[in-house]
Amino acid sequence: MSTLTESHPESEKLNNSDANGAGALVEWFRASTQYINAHRGKTFVVALSGEALASEHLGNLVSDLTLLHSLGVKLILVHGARPQIDAALKAAKLLIKFHKGMRVTDPNSLAIITGVVGAESIRLEALFSAGASSASAAPLASGGESLSLSRGNFITAMPIGVHGGVDFHHTGRVRRVKADAIAKRLEERTVVLQSNLGYSLTGEVFNLTVEEVATEMAIALKADKLIFLVPQEGVCDDQGELVASLNPASATIAAERHAASDIDAEKALGTALRASIKANAAGVNRAHLIGYKSNGALIRELFTRQGAGTLISDDSLDTLRQATIDDVSAILSLIRPLEADGTLVERSRERLETEIENFKVIELEGAIIACAALYRTSESLSEIACIATHPNYRRHGLGARLLQSLTAEAKALGIEKVFVLTTVTAHWFIGHGFAEGSLDDLAIKHRYLDYKFGEGAQTSPQLEHKN
Repeated sequence: MSTLTESHPESEKLNNSDANGAGALVEWFRASTQYINAHRGKTFVVALSGEALASEHLGNLVSDLTLLHSLGVKLILVHGARPQIDAALKAAKLLIKFHKGMRVTDPNSLAIITGVVGAESIRLEALFSAGASSASAAPLASGGESLSLSRGNFITAMPIGVHGGVDFHHTGRVRRVKADAIAKRLEERTVVLQSNLGYSLTGEVFNLTVEEVATEMAIALKADKLIFLVPQEGVCDDQGELVASLNPASATIAAERHAASDIDAEKALGTALRASIKANAAGVNRAHLIGYKSNGALIRELFTRQGAGTLISDDSLDTLRQATIDDVSAILSLIRPLEADGTLVERSRERLETEIENFKVIELEGAIIACAALYRTSESLSEIACIATHPNYRRHGLGARLLQSLTAEAKALGIEKVFVLTTVTAHWFIGHGFAEGSLDDLAIKHRYLDYKFGEGAQTSPQLEHKN
């Protein structure tokens, strides 16, 4: 296929002059109400790693989790203590031993571990007691109720045993989750706090991983969300850009890549991804990886369309579909700022209504966040035009999805070449498989169209790529 470029899907030129002003705050609050209503009464399992507990951002996390509780979310908090345990074992001059990524917990280590984990649980209880009375959460609590946490022997564990000639001693796995007991606590408006320790039917204590405990609790409770708070923003692509959502297949690829890393934080991200995939397969439809270092990331991920982390889900959050006449106003809102600065050709409402069958849109929770059009100009030539993405979603690859969809449609129609006309961003299309061509490759009528490109703008050379 061959192309000239007309528009840039990732244009940086939309007017955001009041993004930090009162108007933006009002719009955010209006938009957040649908999420507040949607999350009320739902069950969230949140995994707090030992790294998160040790970070300077723990206070913000506690405030945000307390706020979730005050908004009617049923919370199960699962915490670990990996770095705290390592520090305590080192101070006691005991051997820190891992095998295949799992800690070997001998009897001497277990005595240290139970003390450390218990101390972290108590510290969390104290922090939540203080957080419940904070100005950010207390006014929202129903009837002025205070937040209470409940701990218990909710996890029945079993030993891993001997693997590869290594006796794991008191390192264990989850055997059963006492879902009924937990559900009763949640109905009483209690936040359930669970550590990474479990107990066998014979009264033994076992050291478990926080990821497994959180996953098994989410599965047993049929939780609406499983949330891992991680050091990174979430999963990033090869260019370092945050990936907003992954299906299980894509998440599996990302998990293997991170698990193979020599960096502990990357390995931990791989573990969280694998746990999310397992939860998805067992019926937990939403798993989130959210950075605990970014202030308010948890709130932004749960209460804004653009989010702030990576969602792992079988369900597609957005829909790429054929545009209808009802989408005209939303498309105009997307393209008007780009028309104003000369990036896109001006289109009247009447023209757009007439040409709407040429457009495709991406819809997210009722809002149109991206659009593009395919115009057939001859039996063998088509134009891709009017690619535009809402500024909040320009790092989500929506422009590339639309481009791929339209080129595939053109190919299915037997089109040999497509072209696009551009003022500034031919490089983006070259990066997506198009090659430079000339105006002579276009039909005569397209060489002399009266496009309003804006002052000083020039068309790019043609880009060519065969289908």
